[in-house]
Amino acid sequence: MAQTDNTRNNAAHRKHRTRRHGTPHPTTLRRTLRREAPSIVGLLVDERDFAAMRRYRTFPFDDHTAYLHQVEGLLKALAAQGTHATVALFDPEDYAEFCAESGIDADTGAGRSRFTAEIAAATVTYTGQRLSDLVPVLVSRAVRRATWEYATLRLTEVGDCADCGQDIGRAAFDRASHLILRLLETAGPGSHHLVCSVPTDHDQLMAVLHTHRDTTGPARLDGTEGAEFATVLAVAVALEARAGVVLRTSAPDSPDRVHGWRLADGGLAPLTAGEVFNAYCTDADTGEPVPPESGVEYCAGFDIGADAPEPHH
Repeated sequence: MAQTDNTRNNAAHRKHRTRRHGTPHPTTLRRTLRREAPSIVGLLVDERDFAAMRRYRTFPFDDHTAYLHQVEGLLKALAAQGTHATVALFDPEDYAEFCAESGIDADTGAGRSRFTAEIAAATVTYTGQRLSDLVPVLVSRAVRRATWEYATLRLTEVGDCADCGQDIGRAAFDRASHLILRLLETAGPGSHHLVCSVPTDHDQLMAVLHTHRDTTGPARLDGTEGAEFATVLAVAVALEARAGVVLRTSAPDSPDRVHGWRLADGGLAPLTAGEVFNAYCTDADTGEPVPPESGVEYCAGFDIGADAPEPHH
């Protein structure tokens, strides 16, 4: 009997050692998987959105400042565990609409989690930065995303040309891309910051593009920013609407130069130096003058050498 007990004990010991030194314990495996599973945290950035969520019984917070403190603590804890965490903007109105369309109970933590996971498009990766630094980037990214989606919808709604059947939205996007590339090509080397504004009936579409060219590389229109910028300008091209483009170029050992254009007949018509100064030194919201920056030259737009727009047949 003693020999049998010893045999069982030795077998159990070998099994334990195999689990410890060979195949990890299931609990350890689950912990490893949990660390490797990315986390998305939905954030209520302002008091208004926070107040809207308080109507749900299962929403546990009653103070926005305390809520932000807890979110920041959660992000730090996830980072300490080696978990990749991103932050998404949580919009209560979109959440209520999402739950109604999906047929799920909005007053549940599961509903909030599902919404965050499925809807989150514009996110910011948490790398240890303060929440006060992360929020402006998150809001800016969300606004850009919404602008892009709205501009894309407008291009889709334009439809085909009644005379030749051409997809007007696609043609406008191609035209806008050509204009931007010609502008960057003509601007030459340096760090370029472009802003495009397109007035609409209800608001103003705006897009921003940052790019850098060295002395040899060709102009390129890559990435999300480039697509967003081209889409916004394309809306004005397709609708034959008013639009303005401002280019600010920075180069070593020289003042920044600001140039401007307006959209006219499918092309970019240069503004005068005075028009550029007035556009750049006027508050877009109030119309009040803004003091000019020191070390900045306000210059007339230049001919970008774009091809003539193709007429519809």
